[in-house]
Amino acid sequence: MELTIIGCSGSFPGPESPASCYLLSAEHEGRTWRIILDLGNGALGKLQQHMALEDLDAVCLTHLHPDHFMDLCGLHVAIRWRPGGWPGKHVPVYGPTGTDERIASAYGLETDPGMHPDFDFRDWRSRTPETVGPFTITPVPVRHPIEEAYALRVEVAEGAGGEVRTLTYSGDTDACEGLIEASRGADVLLCEAAFEDGRDDHLEGVHLNGRRAGLTGAEAGVGRMLLTHIPVWTSQRTLLDKAREVYDGELAVAVAGVTYQVEPAPPRRTVADA
Repeated sequence: MELTIIGCSGSFPGPESPASCYLLSAEHEGRTWRIILDLGNGALGKLQQHMALEDLDAVCLTHLHPDHFMDLCGLHVAIRWRPGGWPGKHVPVYGPTGTDERIASAYGLETDPGMHPDFDFRDWRSRTPETVGPFTITPVPVRHPIEEAYALRVEVAEGAGGEVRTLTYSGDTDACEGLIEASRGADVLLCEAAFEDGRDDHLEGVHLNGRRAGLTGAEAGVGRMLLTHIPVWTSQRTLLDKAREVYDGELAVAVAGVTYQVEPAPPRRTVADA
């Protein structure tokens, strides 16, 4: 499984990155399968540098804030108005309840039919896995000020032995048991860290900071962490320093345009083991 960072800027596009969008690719049944986790504003253009839109197998949305789903409007235009018709599949869109109505309203469409001719909308069910080709995606509720917000645990069985590789994407969340559950033993935790330690410590229930992200990785025993969803006004250095105080695994900041291999991680000690 490969992870390509399409967009990782927190809360709105930055000068070097669109908002949240992450491309996962894996080989299965003789072809490459591709899904995206979130499709925030500004991401659709950059996505086309890495794949043809008609090759997209599914869109998986963590929650319905614009920096995580608004470029679904642009994908709708690409599908609806492509000369000669859309050559791809009827694209599944997994998301919170009411995703179809919210995106229709954003574009100024009546909800019937809205964007149903272009997308196959499917509501997440908490902790119920969905399968897209080689990907098994499990949504787990997390802590963010919106009706539904999920972390996504993505598993792929690869190789002759069927070894499972796991990536967890936090979506937007503050520290919570749901994020620990979704991250437990993951090879890679793609973890938001939007709040700066020492500056935003009074803010609760919205985002993680560096230390809380690091504590999550340590308690969940993840093999590698990539910090993401960092706004332009937040110090990446501060986040890394604070996370490293409590997490001793591989740690870096996600960089737009970079592709990472989701490799099997050696077992790690959890807080409970210490």
